[in-house]
Formats: sequence, C-alpha cells, structure tokens
Amino acid sequence: MQPPIWDAEQYRQRHAFVFHSSQDLVNDWLTPQPGERVLDLGCGTGELSAQMAASGAEVLGIDSAASMIGAARASHPGVRFEVQDAHQLAFRQEFSAVFSNAALHWMKPLPAVFAGVSQALTSGGRLVLEMGGAGNVQVTLAALEHALNRLGLPDLAHPWVFPSTAKLAGLLEDAGLRVERTQWFQRPSLLPGEDGFRVWLESFGGGWLAPLSSGQRQEVLREAEAFARPHLWNGSGWVSDYCRLRALAVRP
Repeated sequence: MQPPIWDAEQYRQRHAFVFHSSQDLVNDWLTPQPGERVLDLGCGTGELSAQMAASGAEVLGIDSAASMIGAARASHPGVRFEVQDAHQLAFRQEFSAVFSNAALHWMKPLPAVFAGVSQALTSGGRLVLEMGGAGNVQVTLAALEHALNRLGLPDLAHPWVFPSTAKLAGLLEDAGLRVERTQWFQRPSLLPGEDGFRVWLESFGGGWLAPLSSGQRQEVLREAEAFARPHLWNGSGWVSDYCRLRALAVRP
C-alpha cells in the first residue's frame, strides 16, 4: 500500500484538531522537564514538538514525510527536525522520553517500532503515546467497504492499526516496557465544511484509495459520503467517530 502524500498546509488548515486536541497529552501525561531529551515520533508539522521545547526540553522531531518535516522546520526553526523511518530507529539510550501523537496507527508493523523506542530510552525513560484505538473511524471504514461493494470494486485494506488496550499493552510489554497507565476514550472530531468528510478521506486515505483510477476514486468518495452522512453529518458539519488510545510506559 502506498503511503499518503501529505499536503502539510492542508493538514494544518483542515486537520489542526489532530494536534490541538492532544495538547494535554504533553502537559499532563508527558510533563517535559527542562534539559531532558525528548524524541517526538511522527511529529507531523511540529506544533507539539514546539510545545515541548517551550518547556526547556531538548526535542528532536522525526517523521517519514519530507513535506511535514519541511513545514515543521519552516514554522519552528528553534527545534530540530529530521526525516526518519520509525521502523529503523538507531538511537541507543539517548532519550529520557519518547512522545507520539496520532502517528503510531500508521506504523504497521508496530513491534519493530516499539523495539526501537525501547532501545532509544534511557533506564527509567518513558514513552507517552496517543493513537487511534479499537473502534476508531468505524463509520468511515464501513462507508468505504459499502462503496466498494456497491460499485463492484475489489476490497482495499485500510492502512491503519487500531489496537485494543490489551493488544497495545502486550506489544509494549513485549518490547521490554512496563505499562503504567492506559486510557481509551471517544473523541468526536469536527471535520469542518460541507466537504469535510471527503477532504479527510482524500488526505488520510490517499494511500488506501491509490489502487483506484481517478474516476473510480470519485465514485467511491460519492458513495461513501452518502453512506456516512446519516451517521456523521450534524446539520452544519461532519463529526467523525474518533476513538483514541493513550498509554504511558517506562523502560525499567
């Protein structure tokens, strides 16, 4: 499956809720301290990296998308950002904390990522994460499946992994981390505008839809939008059925 081609400016303009809604993950779960080294895994356009750096922490933000890293560097020149693949982390006990928001659900398979995170942490170092959890965007998944079936097109596997709390805890423990706190919760998320559902699907599901021709893609988007409207349209905007999963784990 092709990875999405990120439009960093559109991401900021249309999907800023992704980082705005998780600012408390930095303040209340991570609580970065002056002078400690923090790795922001899947940093996107760098807003939360900058929030951490403002606390006095030394932050390195990494992302596999060069467009995201370019936007992060342009907006937050005081923070260090690099293009890196999370499956090939080469750090060895270099960070007091690893932080990740809304990124790990893109990183199949997760065991290799968590193994790299564990190696990157110092003894006593912590991992704080938020990702899509079990049940996330279930209506959207059902809408795409319905559209493909209705149009007689082959099934397409979606690009994400949305683990249960138990599954995530097992993956973290297998990587040598001690799970200290988890939280699964619903977070209905506004996708503003009449085209909010379609823009979200084109942005986040670009790799998912890549096998389709341009014409097929438009037909699928129309069918999926019609299926989702009774469930997600509130009369003035689209409200997606986000389910989030947070965890705090420590390297012994």
